[in-house]
Amino acid sequence: QVQLVESGGGLVQAGGSLRLSCTASGTIFSINSMGWYRQAPGRQRELVARIFSGGSTDYADSAKGRFTVSRDNAKNTVYLQMNSLKPEDTAVYYCNINANLGWGLNNYWGQGTQVTVSA
Repeated sequence: QVQLVESGGGLVQAGGSLRLSCTASGTIFSINSMGWYRQAPGRQRELVARIFSGGSTDYADSAKGRFTVSRDNAKNTVYLQMNSLKPEDTAVYYCNINANLGWGLNNYWGQGTQVTVSA
C-alpha cells in the first residue's frame, strides 16, 4: 500500500499564492506520474497538473501560466506552486500518483486538501 500525505491548502485572497505538497510513502516499484486534481462542489474531478517520470508535464488550460508542478524524486514528493489564484480555483485538491506497487500501474489518491480563494 501507498500513503499520500498532502499539505499546503488554505484560504487566500485572489491574486495570492499557495504551494501544495504531497509525499508518497510505502513500497513503490515505480512512478509513472505524480500530480494534482481538483474537485469543486457539483463538478467532476479534473486534472490540474501532473509530471511524468521523464519530466514532461500536463496542465489544465486554466492552470497554464499560473501553476507549476514539480517533484523531488529523492523524497517522492510532488509540489504544486499556485500563483495568481482566482476564486474559480476554489476546490478540494487531491494528490495523485500513477504508480506500480508491484502488480502493475494504478492510480492512488491523497485525502484532499481544501483551497479557498476569496474575491
